[in-house]
Amino acid sequence: MGKGDQKSKKGKIWRGTFGKSRSRKNNSQREHDKK
Repeated sequence: MGKGDQKSKKGKIWRGTFGKSRSRKNNSQREHDKK
């Protein structure tokens, strides 16, 4: 479950994608700071 993992939340934040573990409405955190 690292940065490159497509299914984890951290991986989705790193890639800039959205899905079940990372939905657009629930995440109002700063996504670009985690890169």
